[in-house]
Amino acid sequence: MRRKRYVLSRLAADDVDDIWEFIAKRNIDAADRVIDELYHAIGKLAEMPQMGHVREDLADRTHRFWPVRDFLIIYHPDTKPLEVVRVLRGARDIPGLL
Repeated sequence: MRRKRYVLSRLAADDVDDIWEFIAKRNIDAADRVIDELYHAIGKLAEMPQMGHVREDLADRTHRFWPVRDFLIIYHPDTKPLEVVRVLRGARDIPGLL
């Protein structure tokens, strides 16, 4: 039996759905590509969770951040499976949304 490498919080799953829907209004193929990139990055983070960045200006040290295009994958690196907390556009009010 294969163990799950990561889980998305309910908010993170909603974030990914919202990202796809927003981009798909203009281009479905582009939306699919962005979501593929996000999931690929999350898979890599699950393999090497410490490669993300601590951003004390945005959250406490229990969170790490990884950029993909204009988005930030926000996760807890010490969880097994890796817990993705949010996937947000970098320009948003990150501290307010965490």
